[in-house]
Amino acid sequence: MDLKAMQVLVTPTSFGKSDPQLCRDLEAQVGRVVYNPSSKPLKAVELTILLADIDGFIAGLDEINRSVIDSAHKLKVIARYGVGIDNVDLQAAREHGIIVTYTPGANSKAVAELTVGMMISLGRSLLQASQETKAGGWPRLPSFSLEGKTVGLFGLGAIGKQVARQLAGFDCVIQAYDVIAAADFAAANTVRLVSREELIASSDFLSLHCPVLPETRGMVDQAFLSQMKQGAFLVNTARGELVDEQALLSALQSGRLRGLAMDVYAKEPPGADHPLVRLPQVISTPHIGSHSDSATTAMGRMSLADCLAVLRGEQPKYPVK
Repeated sequence: MDLKAMQVLVTPTSFGKSDPQLCRDLEAQVGRVVYNPSSKPLKAVELTILLADIDGFIAGLDEINRSVIDSAHKLKVIARYGVGIDNVDLQAAREHGIIVTYTPGANSKAVAELTVGMMISLGRSLLQASQETKAGGWPRLPSFSLEGKTVGLFGLGAIGKQVARQLAGFDCVIQAYDVIAAADFAAANTVRLVSREELIASSDFLSLHCPVLPETRGMVDQAFLSQMKQGAFLVNTARGELVDEQALLSALQSGRLRGLAMDVYAKEPPGADHPLVRLPQVISTPHIGSHSDSATTAMGRMSLADCLAVLRGEQPKYPVK
Protein backbone atom coordinates (compact mmCIF):
# COMPACT_ATOMS: atom_id res chain seq x y z
CA MET A 1 0.00 0.00 0.00
CA ASP A 2 1.14 3.55 -0.70
CA LEU A 3 1.91 5.16 2.68
CA LYS A 4 1.97 8.58 1.05
CA ALA A 5 -1.76 8.21 0.45
CA MET A 6 -2.36 7.51 4.13
CA GLN A 7 -3.35 9.82 6.98
CA VAL A 8 -2.40 9.14 10.61
CA LEU A 9 -3.88 10.60 13.80
CA VAL A 10 -1.58 10.89 16.85
CA THR A 11 -3.27 11.69 20.15
CA PRO A 12 -0.68 11.00 22.93
CA THR A 13 0.57 14.45 23.89
CA SER A 14 4.02 13.13 24.87
CA PHE A 15 4.61 11.47 21.48
CA GLY A 16 7.95 12.70 20.15
CA LYS A 17 8.58 15.10 23.04
CA SER A 18 11.74 13.28 24.20
CA ASP A 19 12.71 12.22 20.68
CA PRO A 20 11.52 14.70 17.99
CA GLN A 21 12.85 12.33 15.32
CA LEU A 22 9.72 10.22 15.92
CA CYS A 23 7.49 12.92 14.47
CA ARG A 24 9.89 13.58 11.61
CA ASP A 25 10.01 9.89 10.72
CA LEU A 26 6.23 9.59 10.73
CA GLU A 27 5.69 12.78 8.74
CA ALA A 28 8.26 11.69 6.14
CA GLN A 29 6.55 8.36 5.49
CA VAL A 30 2.83 9.15 5.35
CA GLY A 31 0.80 11.70 3.46
CA ARG A 32 -0.56 13.64 6.43
CA VAL A 33 -0.27 13.56 10.21
CA VAL A 34 -2.92 15.03 12.49
CA TYR A 35 -1.93 15.72 16.11
CA ASN A 36 -4.12 16.02 19.18
CA PRO A 37 -5.50 19.58 19.23
CA SER A 38 -6.04 19.25 22.99
CA SER A 39 -3.67 18.75 25.93
CA LYS A 40 -5.53 15.70 27.25
CA PRO A 41 -7.10 12.42 26.08
CA LEU A 42 -10.01 12.89 23.71
CA LYS A 43 -13.65 12.03 24.27
CA ALA A 44 -15.62 9.94 21.79
CA VAL A 45 -17.34 12.92 20.18
CA GLU A 46 -13.98 14.62 19.55
CA LEU A 47 -12.42 11.47 18.12
CA THR A 48 -15.33 10.84 15.79
CA ILE A 49 -14.67 14.15 14.04
CA LEU A 50 -10.90 13.68 13.80
CA LEU A 51 -11.00 10.07 12.57
CA ALA A 52 -13.24 10.72 9.56
CA ASP A 53 -10.47 10.34 6.95
CA ILE A 54 -7.82 8.63 9.06
CA ASP A 55 -6.12 5.35 8.08
CA GLY A 56 -3.87 4.84 11.11
CA PHE A 57 -4.37 5.89 14.72
CA ILE A 58 -1.57 6.11 17.30
CA ALA A 59 -3.76 6.28 20.37
CA GLY A 60 -3.37 7.51 23.91
CA LEU A 61 -5.91 7.13 26.71
CA ASP A 62 -8.75 8.32 24.50
CA GLU A 63 -12.36 7.10 24.63
CA ILE A 64 -12.34 4.65 21.73
CA ASN A 65 -15.80 3.15 22.04
CA ARG A 66 -18.09 1.47 19.51
CA SER A 67 -19.54 4.74 18.23
CA VAL A 68 -16.04 5.99 17.40
CA ILE A 69 -15.04 2.78 15.63
CA ASP A 70 -18.33 2.50 13.73
CA SER A 71 -17.78 5.97 12.29
CA ALA A 72 -14.10 5.50 11.33
CA HIS A 73 -14.71 4.05 7.87
CA LYS A 74 -11.08 4.20 6.65
CA LEU A 75 -9.37 3.15 9.86
CA LYS A 76 -7.10 0.09 9.60
CA VAL A 77 -5.09 0.14 12.83
CA ILE A 78 -5.28 1.45 16.40
CA ALA A 79 -1.71 1.43 17.74
CA ARG A 80 -1.98 1.96 21.49
CA TYR A 81 0.83 4.07 22.90
CA GLY A 82 0.99 2.06 26.13
CA VAL A 83 -0.26 -1.25 27.47
CA GLY A 84 -3.77 -0.51 28.72
CA ILE A 85 -6.50 -1.49 26.25
CA ASP A 86 -9.57 -1.20 28.48
CA ASN A 87 -10.47 2.10 26.79
CA VAL A 88 -10.68 0.41 23.37
CA ASP A 89 -13.78 -1.51 22.26
CA LEU A 90 -11.91 -4.56 20.99
CA GLN A 91 -15.04 -6.36 19.82
CA ALA A 92 -16.07 -3.42 17.65
CA ALA A 93 -12.54 -3.22 16.24
CA ARG A 94 -12.60 -6.92 15.31
CA GLU A 95 -15.98 -6.56 13.62
CA HIS A 96 -14.58 -3.79 11.43
CA GLY A 97 -11.31 -5.60 10.70
CA ILE A 98 -9.29 -2.98 12.56
CA ILE A 99 -6.04 -4.30 14.07
CA VAL A 100 -5.24 -3.16 17.61
CA THR A 101 -1.63 -3.17 18.85
CA TYR A 102 0.08 -2.16 22.07
CA THR A 103 3.57 -1.61 23.53
CA PRO A 104 4.25 -4.30 26.16
CA GLY A 105 7.22 -3.66 28.44
CA ALA A 106 7.98 -0.20 27.09
CA ASN A 107 6.96 1.68 30.21
CA SER A 108 7.49 -0.94 32.93
CA LYS A 109 10.63 0.58 34.43
CA ALA A 110 9.22 4.11 34.35
CA VAL A 111 6.00 3.13 36.15
CA ALA A 112 8.00 1.07 38.65
CA GLU A 113 10.27 4.04 39.39
CA LEU A 114 7.28 6.25 40.08
CA THR A 115 5.75 3.55 42.29
CA VAL A 116 8.85 3.23 44.46
CA GLY A 117 9.21 7.01 44.58
CA MET A 118 5.62 7.29 45.78
CA MET A 119 6.26 4.73 48.53
CA ILE A 120 9.22 6.72 49.79
CA SER A 121 7.33 10.00 49.52
CA LEU A 122 4.37 8.63 51.47
CA GLY A 123 6.47 7.07 54.18
CA ARG A 124 8.63 10.14 54.71
CA SER A 125 5.76 12.66 54.37
CA LEU A 126 7.75 14.47 51.68
CA LEU A 127 4.84 16.35 50.09
CA GLN A 128 3.53 17.74 53.37
CA ALA A 129 7.05 18.51 54.65
CA SER A 130 7.87 20.43 51.47
CA GLN A 131 4.62 22.40 51.51
CA GLU A 132 4.97 23.39 55.19
CA THR A 133 8.64 24.34 54.81
CA LYS A 134 7.83 26.54 51.80
CA ALA A 135 5.13 28.20 53.92
CA GLY A 136 7.73 29.13 56.55
CA GLY A 137 7.26 26.16 58.85
CA TRP A 138 9.77 23.70 60.23
CA PRO A 139 7.65 20.56 60.72
CA ARG A 140 8.46 17.31 62.44
CA LEU A 141 6.13 14.84 60.74
CA PRO A 142 5.65 11.07 61.10
CA SER A 143 8.30 9.28 59.05
CA PHE A 144 8.45 5.63 58.01
CA SER A 145 11.27 4.04 56.04
CA LEU A 146 10.93 1.04 53.73
CA GLU A 147 13.58 -0.79 55.73
CA GLY A 148 12.03 -3.63 57.69
CA LYS A 149 8.54 -3.03 56.29
CA THR A 150 6.42 -5.45 54.29
CA VAL A 151 5.69 -4.27 50.76
CA GLY A 152 2.85 -6.03 48.98
CA LEU A 153 2.47 -6.14 45.20
CA PHE A 154 -1.05 -6.92 43.99
CA GLY A 155 -0.05 -8.28 40.61
CA LEU A 156 3.32 -9.61 39.49
CA GLY A 157 3.31 -8.87 35.78
CA ALA A 158 5.90 -6.78 33.96
CA ILE A 159 5.52 -3.70 36.17
CA GLY A 160 5.12 -5.63 39.42
CA LYS A 161 8.34 -7.50 38.66
CA GLN A 162 10.18 -4.24 37.99
CA VAL A 163 8.97 -2.83 41.31
CA ALA A 164 10.25 -5.96 43.07
CA ARG A 165 13.66 -5.58 41.40
CA GLN A 166 13.93 -1.93 42.33
CA LEU A 167 12.96 -2.61 45.95
CA ALA A 168 15.72 -5.20 46.35
CA GLY A 169 18.15 -2.75 47.95
CA PHE A 170 15.76 -1.33 50.55
CA ASP A 171 15.96 -4.24 53.05
CA CYS A 172 12.20 -4.67 53.06
CA VAL A 173 10.10 -7.82 52.88
CA ILE A 174 8.60 -8.11 49.39
CA GLN A 175 5.49 -10.21 48.92
CA ALA A 176 3.13 -10.58 46.00
CA TYR A 177 -0.15 -12.06 44.87
CA ASP A 178 -1.05 -12.86 41.27
CA VAL A 179 -3.57 -15.26 39.80
CA ILE A 180 -0.69 -16.55 37.67
CA ALA A 181 2.06 -17.32 40.15
CA ALA A 182 5.52 -16.34 38.84
CA ALA A 183 7.29 -18.90 41.01
CA ASP A 184 10.66 -18.82 39.22
CA PHE A 185 10.85 -15.03 39.31
CA ALA A 186 9.77 -14.95 42.96
CA ALA A 187 12.42 -17.47 43.98
CA ALA A 188 15.17 -15.62 42.08
CA ASN A 189 14.21 -12.21 43.51
CA THR A 190 13.36 -13.07 47.13
CA VAL A 191 9.66 -12.37 46.68
CA ARG A 192 7.20 -14.23 48.90
CA LEU A 193 4.14 -15.47 47.01
CA VAL A 194 1.13 -15.22 49.32
CA SER A 195 -2.62 -15.47 49.14
CA ARG A 196 -4.79 -12.49 48.27
CA GLU A 197 -6.04 -12.34 51.85
CA GLU A 198 -2.55 -12.43 53.38
CA LEU A 199 -1.25 -9.78 51.02
CA ILE A 200 -4.05 -7.36 51.93
CA ALA A 201 -3.86 -8.00 55.67
CA SER A 202 -0.10 -7.94 56.22
CA SER A 203 1.33 -5.26 53.89
CA ASP A 204 2.60 -1.96 55.30
CA PHE A 205 2.76 -0.62 51.75
CA LEU A 206 0.31 -2.13 49.25
CA SER A 207 0.79 -1.35 45.55
CA LEU A 208 -1.67 -2.20 42.76
CA HIS A 209 -0.32 -3.72 39.55
CA CYS A 210 -3.21 -5.59 37.93
CA PRO A 211 -5.36 -4.93 34.85
CA VAL A 212 -8.98 -3.85 34.85
CA LEU A 213 -11.07 -7.00 34.49
CA PRO A 214 -14.63 -7.78 35.59
CA GLU A 215 -13.22 -9.35 38.75
CA THR A 216 -10.83 -6.46 39.55
CA ARG A 217 -12.99 -3.45 38.65
CA GLY A 218 -13.76 -1.64 41.92
CA MET A 219 -12.07 -4.37 43.96
CA VAL A 220 -10.53 -1.90 46.43
CA ASP A 221 -13.82 -1.25 48.17
CA GLN A 222 -14.90 -0.91 51.79
CA ALA A 223 -14.51 -4.65 52.45
CA PHE A 224 -11.02 -4.71 50.90
CA LEU A 225 -9.88 -1.65 52.86
CA SER A 226 -11.28 -2.98 56.14
CA GLN A 227 -8.98 -6.00 55.76
CA MET A 228 -5.86 -3.86 55.32
CA LYS A 229 -3.38 -3.33 58.11
CA GLN A 230 -4.27 -0.33 60.31
CA GLY A 231 -2.20 2.65 59.19
CA ALA A 232 -0.98 1.07 55.93
CA PHE A 233 -0.16 3.00 52.76
CA LEU A 234 -1.78 2.34 49.37
CA VAL A 235 -0.23 3.14 45.97
CA ASN A 236 -2.13 3.02 42.68
CA THR A 237 -0.18 3.53 39.47
CA ALA A 238 -2.28 0.94 37.60
CA ARG A 239 -5.85 2.02 36.79
CA GLY A 240 -8.36 4.25 38.53
CA GLU A 241 -11.15 1.77 37.86
CA LEU A 242 -9.60 -0.67 40.35
CA VAL A 243 -10.71 1.39 43.34
CA ASP A 244 -13.89 2.72 44.91
CA GLU A 245 -12.87 6.33 45.49
CA GLN A 246 -15.58 7.00 48.07
CA ALA A 247 -14.41 3.99 50.09
CA LEU A 248 -10.83 5.29 49.87
CA LEU A 249 -11.95 8.67 51.15
CA SER A 250 -13.65 7.07 54.17
CA ALA A 251 -10.61 4.88 54.91
CA LEU A 252 -8.30 7.90 54.87
CA GLN A 253 -10.58 10.05 57.00
CA SER A 254 -10.96 7.28 59.59
CA GLY A 255 -7.21 6.58 59.74
CA ARG A 256 -7.55 3.01 58.44
CA LEU A 257 -5.24 4.17 55.65
CA ARG A 258 -2.33 6.38 56.71
CA GLY A 259 -1.70 7.64 53.20
CA LEU A 260 -2.50 7.22 49.52
CA ALA A 261 -0.53 7.89 46.35
CA MET A 262 -2.47 7.86 43.11
CA ASP A 263 -1.43 8.47 39.52
CA VAL A 264 -4.74 7.27 38.03
CA TYR A 265 -8.39 8.17 38.62
CA ALA A 266 -11.89 7.05 37.75
CA LYS A 267 -12.28 10.33 35.87
CA GLU A 268 -9.28 12.07 34.39
CA PRO A 269 -8.42 14.80 35.12
CA PRO A 270 -10.05 14.58 38.56
CA GLY A 271 -10.39 18.34 39.10
CA ALA A 272 -9.25 20.56 41.95
CA ASP A 273 -12.43 19.87 43.93
CA HIS A 274 -11.94 16.10 43.99
CA PRO A 275 -12.24 15.11 47.67
CA LEU A 276 -9.27 12.72 47.59
CA VAL A 277 -6.94 15.19 45.90
CA ARG A 278 -7.67 17.76 48.60
CA LEU A 279 -6.53 15.56 51.49
CA PRO A 280 -3.03 16.34 52.88
CA GLN A 281 -2.11 12.65 53.23
CA VAL A 282 -2.74 12.01 49.53
CA ILE A 283 -0.12 12.37 46.80
CA SER A 284 -1.80 12.87 43.43
CA THR A 285 -0.05 13.01 40.06
CA PRO A 286 -1.54 13.44 36.55
CA HIS A 287 -1.14 9.91 35.08
CA ILE A 288 2.59 10.37 34.51
CA GLY A 289 3.75 6.82 35.26
CA SER A 290 4.87 6.17 31.70
CA HIS A 291 6.04 9.70 30.95
CA SER A 292 9.78 9.36 31.39
CA ASP A 293 12.09 10.14 28.50
CA SER A 294 13.06 6.51 27.93
CA ALA A 295 9.52 5.16 28.26
CA THR A 296 7.85 7.67 25.91
CA THR A 297 10.54 7.11 23.30
CA ALA A 298 10.15 3.33 23.52
CA MET A 299 6.34 3.53 23.36
CA GLY A 300 6.58 5.93 20.45
CA ARG A 301 8.95 3.72 18.46
CA MET A 302 6.90 0.56 19.07
CA SER A 303 3.52 2.12 18.28
CA LEU A 304 4.90 3.88 15.19
CA ALA A 305 6.47 0.70 13.85
CA ASP A 306 3.30 -1.35 14.27
CA CYS A 307 1.05 1.39 12.86
CA LEU A 308 3.16 1.66 9.71
CA ALA A 309 3.47 -2.13 9.40
CA VAL A 310 -0.31 -2.54 9.28
CA LEU A 311 -0.68 0.34 6.80
CA ARG A 312 1.89 -1.39 4.56
CA GLY A 313 -0.14 -4.59 4.71
CA GLU A 314 2.37 -6.35 7.00
CA GLN A 315 1.91 -8.12 10.32
CA PRO A 316 2.52 -5.94 13.41
CA LYS A 317 4.94 -7.12 16.08
CA TYR A 318 2.66 -6.54 19.06
CA PRO A 319 -0.99 -7.22 18.14
CA VAL A 320 -3.61 -7.51 20.87
CA LYS A 321 -4.82 -11.10 20.74
